[in-house]
Amino acid sequence: MTLSAAWPVRRALTAELGTAVPAFVDHHVHLHLIDVAGLPSRGIAAVVDLGGDPMALARRTSGLPRVSFAGAFLTAPGGYPSGRSWAPAPVVRTITDASRHPGVEGGARTAVDEQADAGASVIKIALHADAGPVVSDEELAAIVASARERGLPTVAHAQGRGQVDRAIAAGVDALAHTPFDEPVTRRQISRAVSGGQAWISTLDIHKGADRARAITNLRAFAARGGRVLYGTDLGNGSLPVGLNRRELLALHEAGVRGDALIDALTDPWPAVRSDDAVSTFIAGPAPTDPDDVPTWLSRGTVVPTEELTRVD
Repeated sequence: MTLSAAWPVRRALTAELGTAVPAFVDHHVHLHLIDVAGLPSRGIAAVVDLGGDPMALARRTSGLPRVSFAGAFLTAPGGYPSGRSWAPAPVVRTITDASRHPGVEGGARTAVDEQADAGASVIKIALHADAGPVVSDEELAAIVASARERGLPTVAHAQGRGQVDRAIAAGVDALAHTPFDEPVTRRQISRAVSGGQAWISTLDIHKGADRARAITNLRAFAARGGRVLYGTDLGNGSLPVGLNRRELLALHEAGVRGDALIDALTDPWPAVRSDDAVSTFIAGPAPTDPDDVPTWLSRGTVVPTEELTRVD
């Protein structure tokens, strides 16, 4: 098959022939829960941290992987992920007031400003109704509006009855997980796509019926032209550090194939710095069978672009 973003190359240091594609991004990780050192050798050049200590994340200013981050989860008192062993106090910011005025204690704008001032590129909202209280509609609207005033998109963990609808209605820019706990409707997909919402895949964190539902939901979303982002929720359970072959295969099963799969891996959302200094190198030619593409991509590694010479 032909992949428009792939080109044949020779690697200067090893004289190895292979294929180059743009650098890959994992759009959903939690860096405080993993060892990041192995990510570049396993094909990940950039990550989006969707829930961590904003001050600690702000100190990650150089090297690979490149890091964009949300900072803390914005949540209701006692809401997800409060009290989890993996979510120490700096990872959670409680909203108690829908105020859009700066400096109000517990206010939506105050919480957004804290993340933005630390260097966040996106604001994360917890809408996990199955795990505790969630912010009110007024507070949700205030978070989204405050983020927009700071020039930042929003992303929501939407789980539990009605939470995907709430995220869509409020104009949340992305879902941190493909909806998995119930089937999505044509109306929901139509509204999400028309609103420009992106869905981060995270298919491999699920088993059984939840996995099947997530793949079915993502297939319907992608078929309508929805923006799909590769993301693994790395740090959540036993997931491979680096490109996740199972995630790629699940995306392929959901109809995100060929160029669309590479698009999901290379999308700059929310503000990953464009960096042509590194590329993904995969030994050997691109496969001719479309079904072989996910496994082939999973063998990628990050290399300096200057090491690669195009061969035609």
